[in-house]
Amino acid sequence: MDEFIAYGSSTELPTIHVISDSVGLTAQAVARAAAAQFGVTNPVIEVLPKVRTFEEIKEFIDEHSAVHKRNTGDGRMLVFYTLVDRALSQQFADYAAGRADIVAVDLVTDAIGAIARMTGREPSTKPGGLHVADQYYFRRIEAIEFTIAHDDGRNPQELHQADIVLLGVSRSSKTPTSIYLSQQGYKVANIPLDPTTEPPAELAQIDRTRLFGLMTTPEVLIGIRQRRLGRASAVASRYADPEYVYQDLEDARALMRKLGCIVIHTENRAVEETAQEILRYYERAHPPSADMIGSA
Repeated sequence: MDEFIAYGSSTELPTIHVISDSVGLTAQAVARAAAAQFGVTNPVIEVLPKVRTFEEIKEFIDEHSAVHKRNTGDGRMLVFYTLVDRALSQQFADYAAGRADIVAVDLVTDAIGAIARMTGREPSTKPGGLHVADQYYFRRIEAIEFTIAHDDGRNPQELHQADIVLLGVSRSSKTPTSIYLSQQGYKVANIPLDPTTEPPAELAQIDRTRLFGLMTTPEVLIGIRQRRLGRASAVASRYADPEYVYQDLEDARALMRKLGCIVIHTENRAVEETAQEILRYYERAHPPSADMIGSA
């Protein structure tokens, strides 16, 4: 497409501008997912949240266009917007269509319209409906608090309260995967495994359909641990020593077999992918209840 020719010869992407009459989280998530398809996992995103008037939008556009033109000589703008106020959304759509320097993507109107046509129901025009402080919101908050309190083997006496228990050696993505799952409303505990520490006895009492072992390859794990150590690698080299890593993984694999864990490989996978694989197995044994569906 002509508007992206300037970016075609490098891995850089244009700044993505998000305009929302809520907090803009939905548009930011879509922006990151789209940018990842071009090898950029942390795109530059500028957000205008809680919009109520077209004047706010126009001021934001004019200001950022001027900055881009001053810094790069190119004042064009890429805008992702989520405006549930239909009048405001249409006003901005008309405005953007009349300007050759704006590429605007409406992330809400078509989706709402499709549901309205299928159901015959009138949509709400209240911004921020996804983030209402209802029972689903409080369930997510409770899950996040539980997960933080049970990170890295803490409070093992409460493992039976977890929806999901993750096992894995150091740097196998236990904590980020736990936090991601907790944001979906699942209470998660994670247990670190290493050759010098006995795992908690409470693991033997956990339903096997709730128990997941995170596994990776020695090569990937050595690289991650070396980067983690940085300049300290010469002092604490055993942590990333290939022989130690191989033994660490083999001992973990043996324990996972003994416990009957479902083993999930995390190498070359984003946290989101690992979490979805876990949920694919978990939900077969524990179909989502109405409140979990609402929290997704």
